[in-house]
Amino acid sequence: MSYVLALDQGTTSSRAIIFDAEGTIVGTAQQEITQIYPQPGWVEHDPVEIRDSQIGVARRVLQNCGLTYRDILAIGITNQRETTVVWDRNTGRPLHNAIVWQDRRTMDLCESLRADGHESVFQERTGLLLDPYFSGTKVRWLLDHVDGARARAERGELAFGTVDAWLIWNLIARHCTDPSNASRTLLYNLHTGDWDQDLCNILEVPVSLLPGLVASSGILGRTELLGGSIPVASIAGDQQAALFGQVCTRAGMVKNTYGTGCFLLMNTGAEPVHSRNRLLTTLAWQTSSGTQYALEGSVFVGGAVVQWLRDGLGLIQASHEVESLAAQVPDADGVMIVPAFTGLGAPYWDPRARGTVVGLTRGSSAAHLARAALESIAFQSAEVMHAMESDAGVALSEVRVDGGATANNLLMQFQADLLGVPVVRPVVRETTALGAAYLAGLATGQWNSVQDIAGLWQIDCTFEPQISRDAAGARMDGWKRAVERSRNWHR
Repeated sequence: MSYVLALDQGTTSSRAIIFDAEGTIVGTAQQEITQIYPQPGWVEHDPVEIRDSQIGVARRVLQNCGLTYRDILAIGITNQRETTVVWDRNTGRPLHNAIVWQDRRTMDLCESLRADGHESVFQERTGLLLDPYFSGTKVRWLLDHVDGARARAERGELAFGTVDAWLIWNLIARHCTDPSNASRTLLYNLHTGDWDQDLCNILEVPVSLLPGLVASSGILGRTELLGGSIPVASIAGDQQAALFGQVCTRAGMVKNTYGTGCFLLMNTGAEPVHSRNRLLTTLAWQTSSGTQYALEGSVFVGGAVVQWLRDGLGLIQASHEVESLAAQVPDADGVMIVPAFTGLGAPYWDPRARGTVVGLTRGSSAAHLARAALESIAFQSAEVMHAMESDAGVALSEVRVDGGATANNLLMQFQADLLGVPVVRPVVRETTALGAAYLAGLATGQWNSVQDIAGLWQIDCTFEPQISRDAAGARMDGWKRAVERSRNWHR
């Protein structure tokens, strides 16, 4: 039997997961990576730790499963997307720590570009907004702040990549990325399918710094780092990979991933749909069958709010304890948490918002805070989903969900209540890695078609709405009042 190995390099950990021909998990290995906070609002990773941890867990999962490179048909890669690495083409050494997607250090640059009237051209060509979230301004910061970096970039000595490109460089010595990642940089033109020289000029990023473009599914080269030669056959940004892993391959299908943040994507088919509600237009994937696009809403703090309860407040010892603590009370009793720890994402895009707790009384308890924290995840996702329905002109019929927080039944039920549509949790919840595996397997014959893959998807649980639309609307109105109190706080 042949297996597919997915390398899933995320914000908080590197994972390696082996899937069989039925899309079932055979084995997994995981290693947390260090979060570096040089200043408030800045977030970095060590690129060498990213590389070594990812290769390390790949070797470990093979060993744990009693497999060798001969048993692996292909490797697929999925990654935290906007996180930015610049390295020396000759030595392979990074110039600086990776600047993580959550990082806010380029907020003033974005505001300056916006004041100069550039946002409309970026939005029209890339489908993105001018926000520190995206890679382009992070590259600009590195070129401006690392001694000698700009001159070296102009001489062609440096390479830029998001985490996928950094891993590919180290696995097969090739400098490339796929359009799902390229479309998150502020430098990729959705309409031409290539890097945009005008946008590079505005951001003062040399085109020579950028990786080559390859399809999301296709053999890129072969790596020898796992004991023998294995083809690397897919690249996809984590949220687009999850969309594919949920088999949302037809226009109008929607998934929401509950991880460190929450990321809602709707497949919009073969044409990009531009948002009127400050959502993002992004490229979903590119295969031999063509290109698919998506609308996306990004929530910066999802499951991270539970980590805050654990690490910041000490209310729980382990993340899974939040559900039982929250279940001690029937509701949050008017308490609301807006977890804008690094600003607000869609649909507000307010980098100056900050975390807020409102509605406290003398009777408020740890259980009320736990419940409000869980509800904040669902409130943020619901706002994005409502905006997406408006943009696409499509009423949702269901939402497919994945990610660690979907194990929390209380959260999933509250999400269904707010949305008024079924929330469907699949048997395999590691859909980010599964999507990367599917894309690699399609390129190497493990699966012959998307239809074959669709037949593997199985439902674990469906959460049906249990409250009226009026009651849900009242809850959403309360949430919006709380959000307004968090906005434009940081000066």
